[in-house]
Amino acid sequence: MNTQVFERSLQNSELVQPQGFEREIKQATFNLKAYLSQRQAQVEAALEESITVVYPEKIYEAMRYSLLAGGKRLRPILCLASCELSGGTQQMAMPTACALEMIHTMSLIHDDLPAMDNDDYRRGKLTNHKVYGEDIAILAGDALLAYAFEFIAVHSKGVPAQQLLQVVAKLAHAVTATGIVGGQVLDLEHEGQQNVDVETLNFIHTHKTGALLEASVVCGALLAGASEDLLQRLERYARNIGLAFQIIDDVLDITATTEELGKTAGKDQKAQKVTYPSLWGIEESRLEAKKLVEKAKAELACFEKSAQPLIALADFITARTN
Repeated sequence: MNTQVFERSLQNSELVQPQGFEREIKQATFNLKAYLSQRQAQVEAALEESITVVYPEKIYEAMRYSLLAGGKRLRPILCLASCELSGGTQQMAMPTACALEMIHTMSLIHDDLPAMDNDDYRRGKLTNHKVYGEDIAILAGDALLAYAFEFIAVHSKGVPAQQLLQVVAKLAHAVTATGIVGGQVLDLEHEGQQNVDVETLNFIHTHKTGALLEASVVCGALLAGASEDLLQRLERYARNIGLAFQIIDDVLDITATTEELGKTAGKDQKAQKVTYPSLWGIEESRLEAKKLVEKAKAELACFEKSAQPLIALADFITARTN
């Protein structure tokens, strides 16, 4: 991702003025830039060490090419923040945080393929299949998906086996037909159709995009052995920010440039996809995303300072420019 664009996103997020309970939360938003910078550096260092190039070199190089291509690292950071809110540590959450980014990267590699959304750029770089060919890109995605689960099992320390099992089950549920795959199938099926209603659109995006965001938050809490009440609050928080994230993505596809996005702008319109702005308009879409974020933050208001990172991250979702 373009560094200047990322800095601008953070500056924009600092301008958000929350309502109600949020004198404390405004302070968290003010510190978001430093928090994200620190967590990004930690995640990047862990990802750098996660895959070593060995024989056959091409597949490992292809995996690393997309995994280390940059990005906001939002999913790993959500996992770390959720684990810490639940009484856990960064160390116990980092393997799962890395696995989440591996799975997310797999979804991007496959999504960019000609048979899917067919894009030439991702995170400001040529997409995997443009560099390594479609065959290797497919295999790189497959390898990252499988390795993600191995990475959790092998590298997680200080986490009871039962909690790791819950994490693996949650992640698998988020990826298969109940999550990313199911959402992608419906997304492809409805391309070019103009009679898609908001309920169908919500189903597509709560699965294609929201499922992994929800898993990122919930898995962090599961690692720490969070209470059922906290898990339910975090699930509701995550579902709201997940849908808000996609609404803003739809808006940015129209309003941002290819340079800002790091991928081709205007793809949704070109593919004749029904999006939230096509149903509601841009301003109403932004308003709906903001309402979802406010609902998400309300779920964690009772935790005050300990929830500041997650509350600030919710604001960042609607303020981002890529």
